[in-house]
This record gives sequence, C-alpha cells and structure tokens, in this order.
Amino acid sequence: MKNLIIQILISIGISGAFAQNSPPPVNFTTQEDHQNMKDQLGIKTLRPGPSGNESAPNHANYDLSLADPCPVLPEILTTNNGKKVTSVEMWNTVRRPELIEEFEKNVYGRIPQNVPKVNWEVKITDREFVNRIPVVAKELIGRVDNSDYPAIEVNIKMMLVIPTNVKGPVPVLMMFGRPSFPAPAQPSLEDLAKINDSFKEMMIKNDPEMKEMFEKYPAYDPISRLPVPSFFTPAKTEEELTPQDRLLAAGWGFCTIDPASIQADNGAGLTRGIIGLVNKGQPRSPEDWGSLRAWAWGAARGLDYLESDSLVDAKKVGIEGVSRYGKATLVTLAFEPRFAIGLIGSSGKGGTVLHRRVYGEAIENLTGSGEYHWMAGNYLQYGTEESKFGRKTGCDMAVDSHELIALCAPRPTFVSYGIPEKGDSNWLDQRGSYQAVIAAGTVFKLLGVKDLGVSNDYRKEIMPPVLTDMLDGQLAWRQHDGGHTDAPNYKYFIPWASKNLGYEKSNP
Repeated sequence: MKNLIIQILISIGISGAFAQNSPPPVNFTTQEDHQNMKDQLGIKTLRPGPSGNESAPNHANYDLSLADPCPVLPEILTTNNGKKVTSVEMWNTVRRPELIEEFEKNVYGRIPQNVPKVNWEVKITDREFVNRIPVVAKELIGRVDNSDYPAIEVNIKMMLVIPTNVKGPVPVLMMFGRPSFPAPAQPSLEDLAKINDSFKEMMIKNDPEMKEMFEKYPAYDPISRLPVPSFFTPAKTEEELTPQDRLLAAGWGFCTIDPASIQADNGAGLTRGIIGLVNKGQPRSPEDWGSLRAWAWGAARGLDYLESDSLVDAKKVGIEGVSRYGKATLVTLAFEPRFAIGLIGSSGKGGTVLHRRVYGEAIENLTGSGEYHWMAGNYLQYGTEESKFGRKTGCDMAVDSHELIALCAPRPTFVSYGIPEKGDSNWLDQRGSYQAVIAAGTVFKLLGVKDLGVSNDYRKEIMPPVLTDMLDGQLAWRQHDGGHTDAPNYKYFIPWASKNLGYEKSNP
C-alpha cells in the first residue's frame, strides 16, 4: 500500500523529496533553532549581549581600561606542540592547517564534503554605458544540483560587468550585494514605436474598450524610455563617482553576488539555502558551517564561473564587502586561496576585530539568537554562563582574528574603516581591528611581503589618525572620514590593488 501511494505521488508530480522518502524541511523559528543548538551543546544559559545604546542599563563597554581582559593573544607562529614556525614550508604544512582546523571546528564551521555542484548559465547579456564607459553586463544564475533533495532549490544570483574599452582580460572585484544591471540598454525610438503599436493592439484585443481610450489620447504611448545613462550623458564629477565607476575607469570589471540567494541571513533559514540543502532540511550539528562560511562558499563558486569567462583575468579576482559582508569577505579570502586580493570594510566582531576584546560589540552578541547563524554552532560555547562544560568567554578561544587575517597572507589584504562621527560607530571597535592587523603582520613578513611597516607589538602600537595611508605593503590599513561604508577608500584601494597585482590598464 505504501509503495502504491508513493507511485501515485510521483505520477501527479509531488516533490521528489517526498517520493524518495526524504523528510520535509524542518520549519524552526530562529529562537527554536537557537535553542536546538544550545540543547545539542548542553548549554543552559548564555550571557546576554550588551546594547549598542550607550544610555541603556546594559550598554556596551567603551572604557579602554576594561577592553582587554586577556591582552596576550594566541601565538600565530607557534604550533600546537609548542614549536616556533621559522619557514614558509612550516607555515604552509603545519601551522596554517592547524589554524584552519580550529577556525572550522569552533568559529565558522566546516563545509561538508558532499556539497553539490553548481551549474552556471548566462541568463542575459547586455551592452551598456556606465559613466560613458562601454561595458558588457552578464546576468548569471548558478543552479545548485538538488537532485538528492528536490524540496530545496538554491539558485545563486550574480551580475558581471566588464569594460570593453580596454585590452582584456581584466581583473575583477567581486562584491557581496544585490545584483542589478547598472544601465540597461533600451530600444531605439523606432523599435519602441513598434513595441507600443503591438502593445496597444494586444490591449485592444484583450479589452475592446481600450480602442476608444487610445483614440481619446492619440499621442499617448503606454511604454516610454527610462532615463538611464548613455555615452552622451555628461560624465560624473569626482565627488559623484561610485566604487563601480572607479573600477571601470581603472580598467577593472566588477561582479555582484547576492548572499541571500546562497543562504538566508537569519537562524530560521538554516534549514533552507545551501546549508539546508546539504543537510536535507534538518538542523545543523555544532561543527556545521554558518552563513558567513556559506556566503564564502558561494563566492568561491562565483569564482568558478569567472575562471571560465575569457573576459576575466581569473588570477586577478578580488573579494569585497562591508559590515556582515566584510566579515564574509575576510572569511572568503582566508579560506579560498584562489582569490588574489581583498577589501574588508567595517567588519567588526566576527571579522577583523579581536573576539576576546570587550569593547562595543561583544562575543555575546554573536552567540545570541540575532547573529549566531553567522557562526558554527560550537561558537556558542564562548558566550556560555552555565552548561555541562562550565563557563567560557572569548579568552578561552584557541584562535583569534589576527590569525584569520594571517591566513590571507601573502595576498594583498586591505582593512578599511570609517569614523564614529559619520556612522561607523564605536560599536565596531576600530582599535580592536587595528591590533589584530598589527599582530597578523608577522606572517606577512615570514612569507616575504610587507605588512603595515610598524612593529608587530599589538599591545603598544597606537592606531594612527584618520586618513593616514598605511598602503606600502601587501597588508594595508586606512581609516577614512566617512561612515559605515568602504566607498571613500576605493580611490586608494584601486591603485594599491593594481600595483600589487601588476595590472596596467591598456587600450584594445
């Protein structure tokens, strides 16, 4: 009888997930998923995260004297068995794998071995003008093979824009964000007239009363051209240039990849997206990947496509993001060695800021139900007050963000922040990021490239004044005088990146 029912379901097109006896996806709320992970870990109580409102009773700490409860950081260049790392080979074969293992197990989670393949297709190719620069724009869809669990579909959205007025292939900066055509090409006036004639005819056929309406307004056309830029539009001023404008002017392409099309930015979505697809709709285990690692995986799949596109110099593809996508950018650059360069904007805790620091956003904010989905389930242990394993804080972490930055070496790594007065708030702990960058410099130097050019004494080096350029090495720092964005630093990032990648714009 059971087999008969299954055959009937198949015959009427019910989802293959049920036909294959796979359970439907679990529909947890964020709170339910969070509690499920606490139960798996044996956690009874998590400490609440502080408030970003400085007038709130539980406001975050902004007293520098209290910011470093455990000021001595884990040694980057000391192996787990206490040996000093003295060579590039020892870093690559011993220490780097040790750090990756710890970050995967207890911080960002592991990518499963059975993640399905992604098949890319070019949905639309459009020729446009962006600030008078001719470009080709490609709308791309990366369809993840869901044949093992058809109940969940994952289609990665990406937009690639390449200048056509330079000799290619060109470097490309991949950006986490919402893809869209920058300046869609539109029909000529003659073609638009034909479209309107056909549209009117179709409307009249559907509703004969429309004939009288169009006769009443004979000069009216239902469809008109949109006011989009063209080659004949005046060029923007320096102040009006967007990061994308600057990239194209420098002979770079850019692509935008949609994190939400890879994995939702909430705990309820952990049984959907790529994480849910691989888990067949079931909740995560403590070492499973979180959203940051999933977004990084998606970026790597986007890079797979770029490696196949003849317009792209795949050896010169960078990765960029701001805020939570700044965190994802750092995770991507650290774990995916094919990315050549990175621009990490205002990433805060979980990004370039030291986890063990207690200034602004705290580790408890990342272990609470609002942001835990970014991390591995095991990360919750560091916000635990009561559990079967006792109490833990950031000081119990075996690794910290200086070591994640070090995993990017020797590739050029640009860390960007703004200022609190313009909206890049103290909550982000710019000082905690600077300390991590300083400490990470030892690995850049070991691997034969330059760091910030100061000592690596993270306990004594003082964050430089705003607008100070620390761009002489492959590890770079610049705090602009804007808000929660990295846009003001593109003017400095692009020439720095071109120099480090050995790229010079040339005419075709």
